Amino acid sequence: MRVNHAGEIAAQALYRGQSLTARNAEAAAAMRQAAAEELDHLAWCEQRIAELDGRVSRLNPLWYAGSFMIGSLAGALGDRTSLGFLSETERQVESHLRGHLDRLPAVDRRSRAVLEQMKHDEIEHGARADTLGAAALPGWVQQAMRLTSQLMTRGSYWL
Repeated sequence: MRVNHAGEIAAQALYRGQSLTARNAEAAAAMRQAAAEELDHLAWCEQRIAELDGRVSRLNPLWYAGSFMIGSLAGALGDRTSLGFLSETERQVESHLRGHLDRLPAVDRRSRAVLEQMKHDEIEHGARADTLGAAALPGWVQQAMRLTSQLMTRGSYWL
């Protein structure tokens, strides 16, 4: 859950950064709404971490700052690119959550419920971005996003 929590820190920072640099009001509103829902996910993860007597990642301030900067840059590249970034982010997060759900013990129904709802919401965020005209990102950008996500996952798991 610590890794999922760190992902939610990053996601809401990304979308806040993107919303500040969006040119189209509808795109900015979609980013703000996604960021608000990521805050819900963040709260659910925090609650579940507390229930499991765990702790959040010590790297969260770094994830927030870096993600906010990346989101601002993505937004500055234009709304279609920014929406494409949101769409790809959510596709990758959905994949991560599916993998986590596959590894999660069946008896941990509480964590499973949290992750299932998060997965549902992430799919909706990506679909909304696609509806608003998200541009497909180049393969090298998608790969860079995956590598960054892996770095964040490993760092958050241990620290």
